[in-house]
Amino acid sequence: MMAAKQTEPVTIISLRKLSPGTPEPQLKETKTFTVEDAVETIGFGRFHIALFLIMGSTGVAEAMEIMLIAVVSPVIRCEWQLENWQVALVTTMVFFGYMVFSILFGVLADRYGRWKILFISFLWGAYFSLLTSFSPSYIWFVFLRTMVGCGVSGHSQGLIIKTEFLPTKYRGYMLPLSQVFWLAGSLLIIGMASVVIPTIGWRWLIRIASIPGIVLIMAFKFIPESARFNVSTGNTQAALATLERIAKMNRSVMPEGQLVEPVLEKRGRFADLLDAKYLRTTLQIWIIWLGISFAYYGVILASAELLERDLVCGSGSKSKPETPAAVAMGVSEESQSPCHCHMFAPSDYRTMIISTLGEIALNPLNILGINFLGRRLSLSITMGCTALFFLLLNICTSSAGLIGFLFMLRALVAANFNTIYIYTAEVYPTTMRALGMGTSGSLCRIGAMVAPFISQVLMSASLLGALCLFSSVCVICAISAFTLPIETKGRALQQVK
Repeated sequence: MMAAKQTEPVTIISLRKLSPGTPEPQLKETKTFTVEDAVETIGFGRFHIALFLIMGSTGVAEAMEIMLIAVVSPVIRCEWQLENWQVALVTTMVFFGYMVFSILFGVLADRYGRWKILFISFLWGAYFSLLTSFSPSYIWFVFLRTMVGCGVSGHSQGLIIKTEFLPTKYRGYMLPLSQVFWLAGSLLIIGMASVVIPTIGWRWLIRIASIPGIVLIMAFKFIPESARFNVSTGNTQAALATLERIAKMNRSVMPEGQLVEPVLEKRGRFADLLDAKYLRTTLQIWIIWLGISFAYYGVILASAELLERDLVCGSGSKSKPETPAAVAMGVSEESQSPCHCHMFAPSDYRTMIISTLGEIALNPLNILGINFLGRRLSLSITMGCTALFFLLLNICTSSAGLIGFLFMLRALVAANFNTIYIYTAEVYPTTMRALGMGTSGSLCRIGAMVAPFISQVLMSASLLGALCLFSSVCVICAISAFTLPIETKGRALQQVK
């Protein structure tokens, strides 16, 4: 009887396990959700608009610092009697600092957080930018602008924060719109230069240009650290608090259950970028970044050179009126070397403004292409068109024709940057996203470092040779974009490898 009593409960348990209609209450699983689930459930709202405005405005500060070199080059060339290679070296050293610190900031951002690195980079950039305005010599100017380049390299963390908070279906629309802020910064510095340089000088232009960066530092407190970063380091409470705050701002709801993600021990390893899964993608992305940057800054600097030195149609000898700076120095431009004191005229500033407006001209088509054709095909088309328009610059045309070609080139190179930024941020998982962006940004600065010597040195010797080189690089990038192994259109952001 005792044996029978002992086996009875075992029989009952066995029957429960075999019967699908009798679930065990104690085995009921707790509902869980990931950051990706929360971001998609909360949706787009007021938080994302604030995020777009604040993080997007980092593009204003970055554009002003980068474009500053193009508008200041004729003035420092005159003041310090610089040769072509010395003017080109300024831009090259800015991007050298950018290249070195892009990798460093990428590693640090994956380890310590995107927000901290973004904040440090803005403090760094604003400090050295102000110091640049007190440069006593050319050597000091080069050194301090290099330090500014180091700081500006961390601004890309703003794009990563935006990417990691945006729902999937909005990334292809909102990220290209960030180009508006870069455009605003470019137009602002050109407009300011046309007024400030002839009146109170280039030093005051640099001081005024550092103001947006200082203002943005104070606005960063309204933006939280990336929830994806926090949860990937095991800080789920901070991530949950951030997501709940976003849901409250958007007047939305959180998913039911508990926030979970694996805690990832190995983070931000360079070797992961060259892992078999990502090796081909990484190498092709690097080629594309390098080529796009080479073309982008090549267009900007080539525009300045074509205007400053009248290289188009071989009219390098065309005379310009003497500038106020030359008159003040008691010398005429005819008595100067071709590389001295050819200042921008008001019409040159207008041409730069019109061509810069081209950076948003293709934004609607770029957004449609990214979302309907996909990232790869869209990028290969715009890169191919960029190659064509570089060659068209060699056509002897009117001033309006030149402006039209420059306008289209600026539109195309901006579209290229939009697309590769989105693709790079989407193709890598959270553990290596900042490092992937950092290394890509670093490699692309090699292109930016070479561009000044092509636009400001080689172009003087052979306009066609310089344009063919730019065009050839764009063709290589178009082929690389078309053959990328991964398409990220409509794909959720990856958390782990």
